[in-house]
Amino acid sequence: MSRFAFVNGRYLPYRHAAVHIEDRGYQFADGVYEVCEVREGRIVDERRHLQRLSRSLGELRIPPPMAPRALGFVLRETVRLNRVRDGLLYLQVTRGVARREHAFPPAGTRPSLVVTARARDRAKAERVAETGISVITLDDNRWQRVDIKTIALVPNVLARQTAREAGAAEAWFVDEAGFVTEGAASNAWIVTGEGALVTRPAEHGILRGITRTVVFEMAAASGLTIEERPFRVDEALQAREAFVTAATQIVMPVIKIDGTPIADGKPGPLARMLRARFHEAAEIGE
Repeated sequence: MSRFAFVNGRYLPYRHAAVHIEDRGYQFADGVYEVCEVREGRIVDERRHLQRLSRSLGELRIPPPMAPRALGFVLRETVRLNRVRDGLLYLQVTRGVARREHAFPPAGTRPSLVVTARARDRAKAERVAETGISVITLDDNRWQRVDIKTIALVPNVLARQTAREAGAAEAWFVDEAGFVTEGAASNAWIVTGEGALVTRPAEHGILRGITRTVVFEMAAASGLTIEERPFRVDEALQAREAFVTAATQIVMPVIKIDGTPIADGKPGPLARMLRARFHEAAEIGE
């Protein structure tokens, strides 16, 4: 658990950290967020996360809460105050506090900024990766702009809970045409029989994951083929491998989809290699 949180300009003890009841994030989910991995006390891919945060804010017409350099300082200070060596950093920006009305609040309303950091058991995550995870598939019932990393995540919450109740770790959304879009909190990948990595194009149907971007760079450097195209569930079931990518999971092998084993039901060599080498390609902060 976090020891301290940054809330609208102040570092507060976690138990006392709070936002106003009329914060638009609380009342409308009118905000965006980012989650960064912390490894050995350093933020992974901070630059890319802040670039995506800026894009999300721009798409929702929310002004930035502070200059990028100042925000970077807040992120690192929050990690330091919480003494996080391996864990996750969470930042959330909303349109601010104003009288409840659907239209935007008056010009000059200050955005709200919350930053927290907490430790994770890195060894436990590696043990999970050694055996892989199972996923289930569900109809994609989200809004059309999932490329914006908003805090409006009720469909994702319900999908993850459905997965948990089914004994799985993740849910893959499937669109009306029968193609996998992405996971509830990850990007979805398969490996074809020919060894090509396949993932859906990062248009409005999925989030352009930061970990996904690093995997693209790793694949190019390793001479691997990536096919950026949709794939159906039946193709995934016949794949050589499957995996998901996310800052919270890095590269996580998928061994079952809807209860059906993928290949031999064990983590595949490409997913294992990408996970093992990921932090050689990612940008590690100071």
